[in-house]
Amino acid sequence: MDHLKLAELSAWITETGLAGQPETEMMGEFCARAAAAGLPIAEGVVVVDTLHPQYEGHAIRWGRDKEEKVVRTEYGRTTEGGPAAEAYRWSPYYHLLQSGEPMLRRRLTPEGDGEFELLATARRDGMTDYVALLARFAAEGVIGDMDCIYSGWATDHPEGFGDAHVAAIGRLFPYLAIAMKCAALGRTARALAETYLGRGAAEMVLGGRIARGVAEKIDAVLWFSDLRGYTKITDTAAPDQIIPLLNDYAEAVVSAVQGEGGDVLKLIGDGVLAIFRAGARVEACSAAIQAALTAKRGIHELNRRREGAGLPTTHMYLGLHVGEVFFGNIGSKDRLDFTVVGPAVNEVSRIAAMCRSADQPLLVSAGFAEALGQAGPPLASVGRFALRGVGRAQELFTLDPDWVAAARARKLEAGKA
Repeated sequence: MDHLKLAELSAWITETGLAGQPETEMMGEFCARAAAAGLPIAEGVVVVDTLHPQYEGHAIRWGRDKEEKVVRTEYGRTTEGGPAAEAYRWSPYYHLLQSGEPMLRRRLTPEGDGEFELLATARRDGMTDYVALLARFAAEGVIGDMDCIYSGWATDHPEGFGDAHVAAIGRLFPYLAIAMKCAALGRTARALAETYLGRGAAEMVLGGRIARGVAEKIDAVLWFSDLRGYTKITDTAAPDQIIPLLNDYAEAVVSAVQGEGGDVLKLIGDGVLAIFRAGARVEACSAAIQAALTAKRGIHELNRRREGAGLPTTHMYLGLHVGEVFFGNIGSKDRLDFTVVGPAVNEVSRIAAMCRSADQPLLVSAGFAEALGQAGPPLASVGRFALRGVGRAQELFTLDPDWVAAARARKLEAGKA
């Protein structure tokens, strides 16, 4: 082994981790440099838990002879049962966590196949020796499920790893673990910010826009939606059905908004506040209309599934408006919210509330209708309405009934075909 190259590798991976290089790039370069320094590794993996609403963590795998040398994969909750949980409980990593040992070393032979399925698979793939390591965090360094970093290393050398090789891997792993933890914490911060603030707001917060009172005046399309009959549903449905219902409908609405480039700023019970920003108002208005149509289709499919399961269903009321708002940090010095404020925000919520009186699932302001022009489906006026808290009556519009009927007929015809 080239000990000078190994020392240089320790310094390189530390600097790379601090520089914020992506995990897949770090893993690929680390393994290539380690092999060049004389470590006979053929495969390697680093496993990092995270703090994410969908995933428990991710694994970065490297294979010397693989067509795609570095692959990143997410894994689900190992605490919720199923194949992932079962595989974890019968893995070297779980053994290390439960035993408190920092390292596990196994020569891969047919006689040892029954201990860990992972090692039996490695042996069948031509590996001869395996080392697993665990780097634990102190209590102050734990973030969600991220309380340690695992790694596994295999060789196909006929004589396996030498003791000097195992010692070198043990010396290098803490440096790699620090670099991977830095990358994982950055990824976790971004995921949490996007999940709880919305993509656009998260980008601004992570970019340093965190001082109270820092806000910019923007022109935006405003979206405010809620669920029809939600109060009645909560009064009649079983309590344990309410959160799943909100999650189901929020998924349909939020995915539609984000799919058209919108930014969801708030989930207020059954309500959703979002904005669309574009170079021109017509583009933002068109995106909002497309999101509304997508959400409608998503809710239709959702209701079909929920009805089949005997669960309560509902529909969306939606108001759309355009105007200038202030977008930024608002709140106390101890509790800030990144959102939009201004008269237009109040108006869009009042427009959405008028859906009940007008008996329409969608209402848009005159300003929105004018900005949309011919870029979207035709609109029809439903009359002038006095909006609560707004000084003057406004003309409101909805999708033209003839256009809606024609679209429904085309859909039915397509279904028959």
